[in-house]
Amino acid sequence: MSTIALADIQRPAAPAVRTRLRLTRRGRIVFTTLAAIPLLIVVALGVLNGGQASAGDASAGGSRTTFETVTIQPGETLWQLAEETAPNADPRDFVQDVVSLNALDSSALQAGEQIAIPAQYSAGE
Repeated sequence: MSTIALADIQRPAAPAVRTRLRLTRRGRIVFTTLAAIPLLIVVALGVLNGGQASAGDASAGGSRTTFETVTIQPGETLWQLAEETAPNADPRDFVQDVVSLNALDSSALQAGEQIAIPAQYSAGE
């Protein structure tokens, strides 16, 4: 029996024709709109949340918090300040209120630092 073998014929590949993408007027409008929607959402959320954050701070406690300022002496702690300033109040509440009012990361203090004390404690409750 005989076999027939076909030879592979190599043909040069046709060069790829690169066409430039051209957007129609409608395509440009759609593309611009899709790009602008996330930006508009971010701006709207910023405006809405910014307004709420400002209003939330003022109305969170129902009224504005008044305070007195104390300069921290070398070696002084918030616990000592609590015992001196508000001897009848629970020192834990005092420390917690002072830390939150001053937005402190911890209860550690530095000499010369100005600390705000809520008016309820400065009156010597």
